[in-house]
Amino acid sequence: MNGNMSRGLVFAVLALAFGAGCRGGGYVKGGRVQDTIKQDADKGKYLEAIGIGAADPSLPTETQRRSLSRDAGIVKSQYEMLSMVKGVEIEGGITVARAIEKDSTLEARIKDVIRGAEIVKTEYTKDDGAVVTLKLPKKRLETMMGVKFK
Repeated sequence: MNGNMSRGLVFAVLALAFGAGCRGGGYVKGGRVQDTIKQDADKGKYLEAIGIGAADPSLPTETQRRSLSRDAGIVKSQYEMLSMVKGVEIEGGITVARAIEKDSTLEARIKDVIRGAEIVKTEYTKDDGAVVTLKLPKKRLETMMGVKFK
């Protein structure tokens, strides 16, 4: 990873957990992130997460700033999705986090599935920050884990 890319990822300054940004509008209005974001992570067959990233404003081009802020937003939304998945209850009354304690390979497999989540929307702000929305089919997680979510 080059210095500019790692510096850009370090500047991932703000993250919001989970959202529904791809339906009925987005999170950026008038070039800025809205003051209030209604979040609903559970979308029936899907889980959604958002991440907000920002790049070093001293980077020379808009493309560099947007690219790095998008990368930071993706990483942050993946992190938020993992946190959300860990709290999901599976049949048997335990959470995914408890299941991970019993199976040391489970977290790595879940991370792989989350890395494959669909990027459904990227919105840019006036200062070249990015709001990234990810969507992951619950069925994919259930199949990989061999469980049913409640």
